[in-house]
Amino acid sequence: MFYSDAHLKDILTRSRMIAVVGVSLNPVRPSYYVARYLSLKGFSVIPVNPVHAGKELFGQSVRESLSDCPDTVDMVDVFRRSEHVPPIVEEALEVFPGLKTVWMQIGVMNPEAAAVAEARGIDVIQDHCPKIEHQRLFGELRMGGFNTGIISSRL
Repeated sequence: MFYSDAHLKDILTRSRMIAVVGVSLNPVRPSYYVARYLSLKGFSVIPVNPVHAGKELFGQSVRESLSDCPDTVDMVDVFRRSEHVPPIVEEALEVFPGLKTVWMQIGVMNPEAAAVAEARGIDVIQDHCPKIEHQRLFGELRMGGFNTGIISSRL
């Protein structure tokens, strides 16, 4: 799936509150360090995982479901297998009136769920990671010696 850098940057710039579905409390799991990174970058991260509901993560109580989150969530980041995405998207569309983006992590793709969200005017990103894209588009990977393909006069 291809998304323009401008589109990804727009999403990452406008998003403020992100519900991370499937987050783990294990610090070596990708869902943990992606959520941690996003919280350190100023995003309000709402962890969602029924297995860990009520526990604390990054200063937030882990929620059992999306319906337990504040209705001001504007992006849902999905760390679940592709076949589990449709009910997540349906719930997100039902409980978040200001939802702007459904983001499916690397390896997560569900064209049917994406079509449902897009039909409601929601941006959908599949098979990408917001942490990686944020680092690439906002200059952090370049500082580590990676060629991001982005030319900038910033140091």
